[in-house]
Amino acid sequence: MQNRSLPHPPEWYTISYSLGFMLKRKRLLGWSLLLFLATVGITAAGFDLSTDYIDSIAGQFLSSPPDSSTIWGMVKYKAWTAGKYLFLIITRIVSFYLAFLIAYCLTSPGYVFLSIAAEKIHAGKEFIPDENISIKYILLDLFEGIKIGLFGVIITVVALMMNFIPLIGQAAVFLVYTYYSALMFIDYPASRKHWSLGQKIGWIRNHSSDAFRLGLVPAIISMIPLLNIFLLSLLFPLLTIHSTLNFCAIEYADANQQMKS
Repeated sequence: MQNRSLPHPPEWYTISYSLGFMLKRKRLLGWSLLLFLATVGITAAGFDLSTDYIDSIAGQFLSSPPDSSTIWGMVKYKAWTAGKYLFLIITRIVSFYLAFLIAYCLTSPGYVFLSIAAEKIHAGKEFIPDENISIKYILLDLFEGIKIGLFGVIITVVALMMNFIPLIGQAAVFLVYTYYSALMFIDYPASRKHWSLGQKIGWIRNHSSDAFRLGLVPAIISMIPLLNIFLLSLLFPLLTIHSTLNFCAIEYADANQQMKS
Protein backbone atom coordinates (compact mmCIF):
# COMPACT_ATOMS: atom_id res chain seq x y z
CA MET A 1 0.00 0.00 0.00
CA GLN A 2 1.29 3.45 -0.89
CA ASN A 3 1.93 5.92 1.89
CA ARG A 4 -0.67 8.72 1.89
CA SER A 5 0.92 10.78 4.64
CA LEU A 6 2.28 14.28 4.56
CA PRO A 7 5.95 14.68 3.55
CA HIS A 8 8.51 15.04 6.33
CA PRO A 9 6.09 16.29 9.02
CA PRO A 10 7.13 17.56 12.45
CA GLU A 11 6.20 15.63 15.57
CA TRP A 12 3.11 17.76 16.13
CA TYR A 13 1.23 20.53 14.32
CA THR A 14 -0.12 23.12 16.76
CA ILE A 15 -3.62 24.58 16.53
CA SER A 16 -2.08 28.00 15.78
CA TYR A 17 -0.22 26.46 12.81
CA SER A 18 -3.44 24.82 11.60
CA LEU A 19 -5.32 28.13 11.95
CA GLY A 20 -2.71 30.00 9.94
CA PHE A 21 -2.75 27.26 7.31
CA MET A 22 -6.55 27.50 7.00
CA LEU A 23 -6.72 31.32 6.91
CA LYS A 24 -4.12 31.55 4.13
CA ARG A 25 -6.09 29.26 1.80
CA LYS A 26 -9.30 30.79 0.45
CA ARG A 27 -10.58 27.39 -0.67
CA LEU A 28 -10.27 25.92 2.83
CA LEU A 29 -11.67 29.06 4.45
CA GLY A 30 -14.71 29.20 2.16
CA TRP A 31 -15.49 25.52 2.59
CA SER A 32 -15.04 25.85 6.35
CA LEU A 33 -17.55 28.73 6.46
CA LEU A 34 -20.16 26.70 4.57
CA LEU A 35 -19.68 23.72 6.87
CA PHE A 36 -19.91 25.95 9.94
CA LEU A 37 -23.24 27.39 8.78
CA ALA A 38 -24.58 23.92 7.97
CA THR A 39 -23.43 22.40 11.26
CA VAL A 40 -24.72 25.17 13.50
CA GLY A 41 -27.99 25.37 11.57
CA ILE A 42 -28.74 21.65 11.77
CA THR A 43 -27.63 21.47 15.41
CA ALA A 44 -29.75 24.44 16.47
CA ALA A 45 -32.80 23.16 14.58
CA GLY A 46 -32.41 19.67 16.03
CA PHE A 47 -31.93 21.06 19.53
CA ASP A 48 -35.07 23.20 19.31
CA LEU A 49 -37.19 20.37 17.92
CA SER A 50 -36.02 17.81 20.49
CA THR A 51 -36.41 20.16 23.49
CA ASP A 52 -39.89 21.27 22.32
CA TYR A 53 -40.93 17.64 21.93
CA ILE A 54 -39.56 16.65 25.36
CA ASP A 55 -41.19 19.66 27.02
CA SER A 56 -44.53 18.87 25.38
CA ILE A 57 -44.42 15.35 26.81
CA ALA A 58 -43.42 16.57 30.27
CA GLY A 59 -45.58 19.70 30.15
CA GLN A 60 -47.94 18.59 32.90
CA PHE A 61 -45.05 17.87 35.25
CA LEU A 62 -43.22 21.12 34.48
CA SER A 63 -46.23 23.41 34.74
CA SER A 64 -48.08 21.88 37.71
CA PRO A 65 -46.18 22.37 40.97
CA PRO A 66 -47.61 20.68 44.08
CA ASP A 67 -49.48 22.70 46.69
CA SER A 68 -47.00 24.24 49.15
CA SER A 69 -49.45 25.52 51.77
CA THR A 70 -48.57 22.76 54.27
CA ILE A 71 -45.25 21.51 55.64
CA TRP A 72 -45.51 18.27 53.66
CA GLY A 73 -46.60 20.29 50.64
CA MET A 74 -43.52 22.49 51.01
CA VAL A 75 -41.31 19.38 51.07
CA LYS A 76 -42.99 18.09 47.92
CA TYR A 77 -42.61 21.51 46.29
CA LYS A 78 -38.87 21.60 47.05
CA ALA A 79 -38.50 18.09 45.66
CA TRP A 80 -40.51 19.06 42.56
CA THR A 81 -38.34 22.16 42.00
CA ALA A 82 -35.11 20.15 42.31
CA GLY A 83 -36.50 17.47 39.99
CA LYS A 84 -37.63 20.08 37.47
CA TYR A 85 -34.20 21.70 37.21
CA LEU A 86 -32.42 18.34 37.10
CA PHE A 87 -34.80 17.24 34.34
CA LEU A 88 -34.17 20.43 32.35
CA ILE A 89 -30.38 20.19 32.70
CA ILE A 90 -30.19 16.52 31.70
CA THR A 91 -32.63 16.81 28.80
CA ARG A 92 -30.80 19.88 27.44
CA ILE A 93 -27.44 18.10 27.56
CA VAL A 94 -28.86 15.01 25.86
CA SER A 95 -30.72 17.14 23.29
CA PHE A 96 -27.55 19.03 22.43
CA TYR A 97 -25.47 15.92 21.85
CA LEU A 98 -28.19 14.18 19.87
CA ALA A 99 -28.70 17.27 17.69
CA PHE A 100 -24.97 17.73 17.20
CA LEU A 101 -24.51 14.06 16.34
CA ILE A 102 -27.25 14.34 13.70
CA ALA A 103 -25.48 17.39 12.25
CA TYR A 104 -22.19 15.47 12.42
CA CYS A 105 -23.66 12.57 10.45
CA LEU A 106 -25.30 14.72 7.78
CA THR A 107 -22.26 16.93 7.21
CA SER A 108 -19.73 14.08 7.39
CA PRO A 109 -19.09 13.92 3.59
CA GLY A 110 -18.40 17.67 3.58
CA TYR A 111 -15.84 17.38 6.36
CA VAL A 112 -14.22 14.43 4.59
CA PHE A 113 -13.84 16.68 1.54
CA LEU A 114 -12.34 19.42 3.74
CA SER A 115 -9.91 16.93 5.26
CA ILE A 116 -8.81 15.67 1.85
CA ALA A 117 -8.43 19.21 0.54
CA ALA A 118 -6.28 20.18 3.54
CA GLU A 119 -4.06 17.12 3.10
CA LYS A 120 -3.75 17.72 -0.65
CA ILE A 121 -2.79 21.39 -0.28
CA HIS A 122 -0.33 20.68 2.51
CA ALA A 123 1.30 17.69 0.80
CA GLY A 124 1.57 19.41 -2.58
CA LYS A 125 3.27 17.23 -5.19
CA GLU A 126 3.70 14.45 -2.63
CA PHE A 127 -0.07 13.96 -2.42
CA ILE A 128 -1.32 10.63 -3.74
CA PRO A 129 -4.97 10.98 -4.87
CA ASP A 130 -7.60 8.35 -4.22
CA GLU A 131 -7.92 5.76 -6.92
CA ASN A 132 -11.59 5.05 -6.29
CA ILE A 133 -13.81 8.09 -5.78
CA SER A 134 -17.44 7.14 -6.35
CA ILE A 135 -20.95 7.40 -4.94
CA LYS A 136 -20.24 4.09 -3.21
CA TYR A 137 -17.42 5.57 -1.11
CA ILE A 138 -19.36 8.78 -0.41
CA LEU A 139 -22.23 6.65 0.95
CA LEU A 140 -19.67 4.59 2.88
CA ASP A 141 -18.32 7.76 4.50
CA LEU A 142 -21.88 8.78 5.40
CA PHE A 143 -22.56 5.33 6.86
CA GLU A 144 -19.37 5.43 8.92
CA GLY A 145 -20.39 8.86 10.20
CA ILE A 146 -23.78 7.47 11.24
CA LYS A 147 -22.06 4.58 13.05
CA ILE A 148 -19.88 6.99 15.01
CA GLY A 149 -22.95 9.11 15.73
CA LEU A 150 -24.84 6.10 17.11
CA PHE A 151 -21.75 5.16 19.10
CA GLY A 152 -21.86 8.68 20.49
CA VAL A 153 -25.47 8.17 21.62
CA ILE A 154 -24.37 5.12 23.61
CA ILE A 155 -21.46 7.08 25.08
CA THR A 156 -23.83 9.92 26.05
CA VAL A 157 -26.12 7.54 27.92
CA VAL A 158 -23.16 5.93 29.70
CA ALA A 159 -21.71 9.35 30.54
CA LEU A 160 -24.99 10.48 32.08
CA MET A 161 -24.99 7.47 34.40
CA MET A 162 -21.31 7.92 35.26
CA ASN A 163 -21.95 11.57 36.06
CA PHE A 164 -23.82 10.60 39.24
CA ILE A 165 -20.59 9.23 40.76
CA PRO A 166 -19.00 12.14 42.71
CA LEU A 167 -15.62 13.41 41.37
CA ILE A 168 -14.52 10.10 39.82
CA GLY A 169 -17.59 10.09 37.61
CA GLN A 170 -16.99 13.61 36.30
CA ALA A 171 -13.32 12.84 35.56
CA ALA A 172 -14.31 9.64 33.75
CA VAL A 173 -16.95 11.48 31.70
CA PHE A 174 -14.37 14.07 30.65
CA LEU A 175 -11.97 11.33 29.51
CA VAL A 176 -14.74 9.55 27.62
CA TYR A 177 -15.73 12.72 25.76
CA THR A 178 -12.09 13.58 25.05
CA TYR A 179 -11.38 10.27 23.35
CA TYR A 180 -14.74 10.26 21.61
CA SER A 181 -14.00 13.75 20.25
CA ALA A 182 -10.69 12.45 18.90
CA LEU A 183 -12.55 9.55 17.26
CA MET A 184 -14.90 11.97 15.49
CA PHE A 185 -12.04 13.99 14.05
CA ILE A 186 -9.75 11.17 12.95
CA ASP A 187 -12.77 9.70 11.16
CA TYR A 188 -12.26 12.21 8.35
CA PRO A 189 -8.64 11.52 7.35
CA ALA A 190 -9.13 7.82 8.10
CA SER A 191 -11.93 7.73 5.53
CA ARG A 192 -9.26 7.91 2.80
CA LYS A 193 -8.08 4.54 4.03
CA HIS A 194 -11.66 3.23 4.20
CA TRP A 195 -11.15 2.16 7.80
CA SER A 196 -13.92 0.52 9.79
CA LEU A 197 -15.07 1.86 13.16
CA GLY A 198 -13.06 -0.90 14.85
CA GLN A 199 -9.88 0.18 13.08
CA LYS A 200 -10.42 3.80 14.13
CA ILE A 201 -10.96 2.79 17.74
CA GLY A 202 -7.81 0.67 17.48
CA TRP A 203 -5.87 3.72 16.28
CA ILE A 204 -7.14 5.69 19.30
CA ARG A 205 -6.00 2.88 21.59
CA ASN A 206 -2.56 2.61 19.98
CA HIS A 207 -2.01 6.40 20.02
CA SER A 208 -3.79 7.25 23.26
CA SER A 209 -1.63 10.26 24.18
CA ASP A 210 -1.94 11.78 20.69
CA ALA A 211 -5.67 11.06 20.67
CA PHE A 212 -6.02 12.82 24.02
CA ARG A 213 -4.33 15.92 22.59
CA LEU A 214 -6.63 15.87 19.57
CA GLY A 215 -9.80 15.47 21.63
CA LEU A 216 -8.97 17.77 24.55
CA VAL A 217 -10.05 21.11 23.06
CA PRO A 218 -13.40 19.93 21.60
CA ALA A 219 -14.20 18.08 24.85
CA ILE A 220 -13.66 21.26 26.86
CA ILE A 221 -15.74 23.34 24.45
CA SER A 222 -18.62 20.85 24.50
CA MET A 223 -18.98 21.37 28.26
CA ILE A 224 -19.45 25.16 28.05
CA PRO A 225 -23.15 25.86 28.68
CA LEU A 226 -25.14 27.73 25.99
CA LEU A 227 -22.09 28.60 23.88
CA ASN A 228 -21.09 25.00 23.12
CA ILE A 229 -23.26 24.71 19.99
CA PHE A 230 -21.88 27.88 18.41
CA LEU A 231 -18.25 27.45 19.48
CA LEU A 232 -17.97 23.77 18.53
CA SER A 233 -19.63 24.40 15.16
CA LEU A 234 -17.36 27.41 14.58
CA LEU A 235 -14.17 25.52 15.43
CA PHE A 236 -15.13 22.17 13.90
CA PRO A 237 -13.58 22.94 10.47
CA LEU A 238 -10.35 24.17 12.12
CA LEU A 239 -10.22 21.11 14.38
CA THR A 240 -10.83 18.89 11.33
CA ILE A 241 -7.84 20.41 9.53
CA HIS A 242 -5.75 20.27 12.73
CA SER A 243 -6.59 16.58 13.24
CA THR A 244 -5.92 15.77 9.59
CA LEU A 245 -2.43 17.27 9.64
CA ASN A 246 -1.52 15.45 12.84
CA PHE A 247 -3.14 12.16 11.85
CA CYS A 248 -1.14 12.14 8.63
CA ALA A 249 2.04 13.09 10.50
CA ILE A 250 1.54 10.21 12.94
CA GLU A 251 0.85 7.79 10.09
CA TYR A 252 4.01 9.01 8.36
CA ALA A 253 6.04 8.38 11.53
CA ASP A 254 4.50 4.91 11.90
CA ALA A 255 5.32 4.05 8.29
CA ASN A 256 8.93 5.14 8.77
CA GLN A 257 9.19 3.11 11.97
CA GLN A 258 7.91 0.01 10.16
CA MET A 259 10.43 0.48 7.36
CA LYS A 260 13.30 0.71 9.86
CA SER A 261 12.23 -2.35 11.86
